[in-house]
Amino acid sequence: MLRSNRSDPPCLNIDGLVKDFGPLPSLEGKMVRVLDGVALQAYRGQVTALLGANGAGKTTTIECAQGLLSRDGGTVSLLGEDPARATSSLRARVGVMLQDGGLPPAARPLALLRHIAGMYSRPADIDALVARLGIGSFAGTPVRRLSGGQKQRLAMAAALAGDPEVLFLDEPSAGLDPQSRAIVFDLVRELRDEGLGIVLTTHLLDDAQRLADYVYIVDAGRTVTHGTVPDLINATRPTESGRVLTFEAVPGLDVASIVPGHLSAVETRPGSYTVTGPLAAADLAVLAQAWDAAGVMPTALQLSPRSLEDVFLEVSGKELP
Repeated sequence: MLRSNRSDPPCLNIDGLVKDFGPLPSLEGKMVRVLDGVALQAYRGQVTALLGANGAGKTTTIECAQGLLSRDGGTVSLLGEDPARATSSLRARVGVMLQDGGLPPAARPLALLRHIAGMYSRPADIDALVARLGIGSFAGTPVRRLSGGQKQRLAMAAALAGDPEVLFLDEPSAGLDPQSRAIVFDLVRELRDEGLGIVLTTHLLDDAQRLADYVYIVDAGRTVTHGTVPDLINATRPTESGRVLTFEAVPGLDVASIVPGHLSAVETRPGSYTVTGPLAAADLAVLAQAWDAAGVMPTALQLSPRSLEDVFLEVSGKELP
């Protein structure tokens, strides 16, 4: 059970965030507005996911929220303080897991974690973290020799070494094998249930759908939609059935001529097609006849409820990489 709800004060509050970069020589000295009014709130006891394609502004948003980048407009409050003027006490209450970098290549995991924990007045139980994340098997191996998944587990342990109240996770499951992924997911849920405010960025929409209590989607530097995962998925247009048909076939099909006119179809990636709209049983027969007439035999076919990926494609018009 969550220990907080959205009637409590947010642990992270972003309102009207603006960030400009430049002047850029490639644009004849012009400034580029990367963030143009992003708004976001995150709460204790919840996992808040920030989603967006490359260039949408999610990384810049998080870096401003952490105080790593200065902003050009708007307000940011992290645990009641402006992270741009963060005190040492605020930094001690926040954990940050970076996707790339941040781990000294010559360091050994256990020694590194004990060193980080020694910087805090009330650190986490490092031995428990090592056991929970399965770090013991490579505790004495230099960071440069670790696999990508091992580095991810170490980075997460480092972010938790100070026993934070707010945790930023950047692509926490990147490079993880299925077993390690399950361990990390279980730990994220446990931390949420213990009352941490967790802010998650990921390009894996399945991960966000499984972990997030609340989702924000940014596009072109703006917050374009937000809500709980069920609310976003169930926000189906009245004319739609809420089901999605996907099929795999040869790439480059004129898919608009194959599906009935009251349905919408798009090739989401080469050879992969998604059909949405008020799907009925009769539409499947029409599609089968159209495939036969076009000499097409799908190699895979699936009818499923809408997913967070469907929502993302609808509001942003593009896929995450």
